[in-house]
Amino acid sequence: MKATKETLDHIRKKKAYFVGKPNPLMMRHALRTLGTTYEETIIVGDRMDTDIIAGIESQIETILVLTGVTDEKDMPKFAYAPTFVLESVSEIPQ
Repeated sequence: MKATKETLDHIRKKKAYFVGKPNPLMMRHALRTLGTTYEETIIVGDRMDTDIIAGIESQIETILVLTGVTDEKDMPKFAYAPTFVLESVSEIPQ
């Protein structure tokens, strides 16, 4: 990856800007593409350190589902919390 970035920087004579999750820029682009607003959107994820922090940093409500990487006993390790915690995506209201 570093070699690719350096090659692109050299060819373009500019520094590349990489966007990865979590990144508010990526979330704003997704909202524009979907034609939705922060207030109409919620991020659902199973990882506190990527999915949930992406929502928090983007000011979007979040749902942590406990069917993946993060489970309930891990939550106190983080200085932030999801808006909602559900056992699985099947509990998300229709």
